[in-house]
Amino acid sequence: MAQAPFEPADGTALGEFLRARRALQQHTDLGLPVGTGQRRTPGLRREELAALTGISIDYYIRLEQGKETNPSPAVLDALARALRLDDELTTHLFALADLAAGRGRRRRGAPAVRPGIAMLLENVRPCPCYVRNRTNDIIASNPEGLALLSGIDRWPPAERNTTRYVFLHPTARTLYDSWDYAAAASVAQLRAAVAIDPADPRLTELVTELSTASLEFAALWARHDVRRRSTDRKTFRHPRIGEITFVYETLDLGTDGHRLALYQTVPGTADYEAMLLLALTADTDEATKPS
Repeated sequence: MAQAPFEPADGTALGEFLRARRALQQHTDLGLPVGTGQRRTPGLRREELAALTGISIDYYIRLEQGKETNPSPAVLDALARALRLDDELTTHLFALADLAAGRGRRRRGAPAVRPGIAMLLENVRPCPCYVRNRTNDIIASNPEGLALLSGIDRWPPAERNTTRYVFLHPTARTLYDSWDYAAAASVAQLRAAVAIDPADPRLTELVTELSTASLEFAALWARHDVRRRSTDRKTFRHPRIGEITFVYETLDLGTDGHRLALYQTVPGTADYEAMLLLALTADTDEATKPS
């Protein structure tokens, strides 16, 4: 039977994460002996990880099976070190442990973008800017924000989701300078949302949809990578304005996972001129829409 693409909000989510990260580790990189015989599974064996963390194999098996749902901070720290997790992955590990123990549940809801943010979207023009919720649905945007993601404006507003766009819109494959990087980053950001509210039906629906529609999404989702980006440089090869590189900022709006994505360029540069052209095309598209 095929495994469900989305983990429930209990100890099995923690176990899935541990199994995925264990499979990515090479025992020889951790100073463990090579041993004899062929390894049947990739990565560390359970007994090897248990030995590295100083816990019993039985206890570790119970963690992976979801039967042990309240590991101590010391155990989690030891697992993070043995699995060589970075700060974001370690934070994610602790969040999954809180959920397994019944702690850290957040309230759900999708309030509208507050008036001041709606005003900000207009005031930052011609910089592309949009607001997403926790599951990467675009819930508000200025015209340049939609124009940057070429073709997304042809989708109904309820379907305008940046992760869906990366994997299911044909233009995305050529729009991003590195589609592989964009795809991995988008999935890793969505993974981070699991620890916040894994029972969110919208998140479950999206992950199930994309896992079914895209083998690439399913493979990246199974890696359990986590990334919370706040700033980056992004290059696009836009079909209407050519190549353009932005300084990208994500700002947490503090309201149920709402995040503002802002794309900026330096005045006087070729990128800035390209951004002005993007704004012009956005205004033209707005003017020609049927009333």
